[in-house]
Amino acid sequence: MTQTTGQSLSAGIVPLDRIALHKNQSLWEKLGPGLITGAADDDPSGVATYSQVGAAFGYGLLWTALLTYPFMIGIQIVSAQIGRVTGDGIAANVRKHYPAWILYVLVGLLLVANTINIAADVGAMGAALKLLIGGPAVWYAVAFGVVSLTLQVFIPFPRYAPILKALTLALLAYVATTFSVKVSWGAVLYRTVVPDVSFNVGYIVAIVAVFGTTISPYMFFWQASQEVEVQRATEGQEPLIKAPSQAWRTLRRIRLDTYIGMAFSNVIAFFIILTAAVTLYQHGVRDIQTSTQAAAALRPLAGEFAFLLFSAGIIGCGLLAVPVLAGASAYAVAEAFQWRMGLGREVMQARGFYVILTLAILLGVALNFTPIDPIKALFWSAVINGVIAVPIMVIVMLIAARPDVMGKFTIGLRLKALGWLATGTMASAVVVMFATWGR
Repeated sequence: MTQTTGQSLSAGIVPLDRIALHKNQSLWEKLGPGLITGAADDDPSGVATYSQVGAAFGYGLLWTALLTYPFMIGIQIVSAQIGRVTGDGIAANVRKHYPAWILYVLVGLLLVANTINIAADVGAMGAALKLLIGGPAVWYAVAFGVVSLTLQVFIPFPRYAPILKALTLALLAYVATTFSVKVSWGAVLYRTVVPDVSFNVGYIVAIVAVFGTTISPYMFFWQASQEVEVQRATEGQEPLIKAPSQAWRTLRRIRLDTYIGMAFSNVIAFFIILTAAVTLYQHGVRDIQTSTQAAAALRPLAGEFAFLLFSAGIIGCGLLAVPVLAGASAYAVAEAFQWRMGLGREVMQARGFYVILTLAILLGVALNFTPIDPIKALFWSAVINGVIAVPIMVIVMLIAARPDVMGKFTIGLRLKALGWLATGTMASAVVVMFATWGR
């Protein structure tokens, strides 16, 4: 497993971004970092949040999926372009252009939030498998952690990336679940475009929770670093600042990939909220704390088929999300300390990178053996993610607008508007969160 392009090509493996070299690819072959990033956003923790708001407010928050979509597009395209233009990820660019203490604080908080998220995700996967077949949930969680770690460490990146892409299809279980129950589509459409907005504290906090779940810092780091990864793995590709002739096709591919990836993420979130609304909310089940609790509650209300689909979806999306969370942590730390890095390198070529990746997963698994309340841990993870997202988004936007960093590929007016609007919205969400704290 190396970054040597010749080895990858001689093995018949097609890296994700070969769109830069071939025009006649299928749409599926053109998708990569953007699709994986968007799908990983709907992890078991996200499933829990979306289930909570659907159970608590019915159709009342379906509109959030429309609002978060353009914001996600803006900040994720900006993140991806930073990686592809400069040849470095987010943390590496922060290290080069901002004070070291800012980098270390942000990366440290990212590590904490990601590790807690991993703990919650593998715990939810273990609990979901227990629902399906019985047995010890905590040891299932260990097994899922080991599987995720093994895939990342021992499977060459060009082979591993298509596995992640394939896992995104597991999220379609949530669409299928919705169509397995009776839905009043006219009411759904009406409440999606004409929301019944409330100004009570619970409703506002739910909006903050959706934004905090949907726009997460690990996504910025992961997509930027993956753009660097696939650029290095593809024959003839260079950072765009060094090879501007590659820009037109590459940037078009990034936009296509991100548009579809973020649309996929928001569609799945929409259907998870809708599933909870048409089943749990309508039957008076309003207090859902975890994704597996939502799955269990579906069984008597929506039937065995809906229960099976929902539970299987938790496992599938967890298998996608855990590697992304751990990988984002490893990329951030390796870039901060200028270590050799990348899933395209062998373990001995990037030992520090793989040590961080391994520790992130193992610590996440270990937290499931502690008396720490997973619901409270997940809450604090969301708080940390929401708080650190704002300064990271500010820095990302500033980097993307700097000619000394991006050359002639500084972001245009539309991306600036979307990115800063997303940043302002996240900042407002954090302010509201603290303003309503304890009420």
